[in-house]
Amino acid sequence: MDKQIAFCGLGVMGGPMAANIAKKGYQVKGWNRTPNRPGIEIAKQGGVNISSTLQEAVSNAEIIFTCLGDVPDVEEVILGTEGIAKFAPAGSLIVDMSTIGSKAALKIGNDLKQHQLRFLDAPVSGGDIGAINGTLTIMVGGEANDFEECLPLFETMGKNIHLCGPVGSGQGVKLCNQVLASLTMVGLCEAIKIAKHQSIDPNLIVKVCSTGAAGSWALSNLGPKMIEEDFSPGFMVKHILKDLRLVQETSEENFPGVDLADRLFKLVQQLDDGEGAFCGTQAMIRAYEKEVKTNN
Repeated sequence: MDKQIAFCGLGVMGGPMAANIAKKGYQVKGWNRTPNRPGIEIAKQGGVNISSTLQEAVSNAEIIFTCLGDVPDVEEVILGTEGIAKFAPAGSLIVDMSTIGSKAALKIGNDLKQHQLRFLDAPVSGGDIGAINGTLTIMVGGEANDFEECLPLFETMGKNIHLCGPVGSGQGVKLCNQVLASLTMVGLCEAIKIAKHQSIDPNLIVKVCSTGAAGSWALSNLGPKMIEEDFSPGFMVKHILKDLRLVQETSEENFPGVDLADRLFKLVQQLDDGEGAFCGTQAMIRAYEKEVKTNN
């Protein structure tokens, strides 16, 4: 546990992920672009040493994690003029845990080689609950030796960790995961609406169907929030829309299910003068309510 670790991006996911690494005895320096965010305090309470600058966080780090929003954010923090590639020691391993798609991951990986830096793409699934509990699913792309070196650290953050292939493969699997998650949300919304139309308590749907073939993480964890109209974000609508955009950019094929989920999430995004973008993905059910009102 003598490796020097840096974690850049202490948001809803990154804060508790960094904290879980530190809680296992690793020396972790954390940095976030925006100060005074809740994730920073979570990381600090977990034992992460918060750095005021990116340079301070990564200049002595052997393994550097990033967990950020979109492709431009990741490219700026890793490859920007004042980014990780400028300050990290040669030979360091950069591990991006954002969702940016396979094309961006391949580009970043190739660019980092020019700086004598190694790269893994390692997007995650499991939401804020998984980040807090250290039970994330982690999908990794990269060299097997780099994966093995990082595996003990992955194990502090997740329970299901898979090397999916070369750089970009983790992102490829994650986009498939997001398609499944988005379309599961469509089914969950419609099941709850149908239950209500039949005067059936939707909590019964969660209880009964979770034990059968229709059981899913979303049904068990987000179904109750949907019923209680708790739309606080574990994973924001704006982020799933970004991921669906990446899916659509990956292939020229038309995917009707992806298009439907994208349209419903965009309806939520527009609610409350654009504040709907910051709701959790379970807020998709609000799109159904909006459509009913529109059609009436």
